[in-house]
Amino acid sequence: MSKKVLFFDIDGTLQSEVTKTVPQSAVEAIEKARSQGHLVFINTGRSYSQLGPIQERLETDGYLCGCGTYIEAGGEILYHRVLPRAQAEQIKAAIISCNMEGVLEGKEGCYYSHETSRFTLGQALLVHLAGAFKSPGDDDDGCSYEKFCVITDDKSNKAAFFRSLGLGIDVIDRGGGFYECVPAGHSKATAIEVILDHYQLKLTDAIVFGDSLNDLSMFELVPNAVLMEKHDRELEPFASFRTRTVENDGIAYAMQRLGLLE
Repeated sequence: MSKKVLFFDIDGTLQSEVTKTVPQSAVEAIEKARSQGHLVFINTGRSYSQLGPIQERLETDGYLCGCGTYIEAGGEILYHRVLPRAQAEQIKAAIISCNMEGVLEGKEGCYYSHETSRFTLGQALLVHLAGAFKSPGDDDDGCSYEKFCVITDDKSNKAAFFRSLGLGIDVIDRGGGFYECVPAGHSKATAIEVILDHYQLKLTDAIVFGDSLNDLSMFELVPNAVLMEKHDRELEPFASFRTRTVENDGIAYAMQRLGLLE
């Protein structure tokens, strides 16, 4: 098979949402694919500062983070878009005033709006990614942020918050009151385009792997799209191959069936 470039989402795709680990079968499949000349990239909504366990578990050719706001290939930063400092401070204030909780995500670290959370999801984030977070009491001078997420409920003033963002932010509704917010014009798809241009590869050389709504842009862009067994239905019209769950060796199974592990 000619050289392919593979783009993997993390949560629910490479990494189990249940065990919070990458199956050994996926690690071995990716290692074998790279030994055969294929390129492998993480393409995630997470910021670079949240990659620690993935970087320790997998060797890749680069990282596409923050829904296309940070792009690294072969150890070289190809693109990095950060929120202006004044805008980041405005977002922090709006999260509090609109009775939400939120995370500003960046290469050096993440800022969480509260030291404890009234939201189950928020508390889970604080526990799972504690090492990457700075709380309101911490000094985050020098930290820059690429994107942010907010958690809301019926006590939150969502209309006022999203109105305050203006036209420069794209909002992805992840369901359950959870919203992922990215500078307009950035997505997992735009990150893929940068990598294809960098390596002078065609769109047909790309294969994407994903499961959730922030993967939609790359599923719409790339004809070869692998959909995990557990997934958001909006991705179904764009999938070219459906695989098993993460826990049932879905990544290795798909890569074998697609001829990437000859």
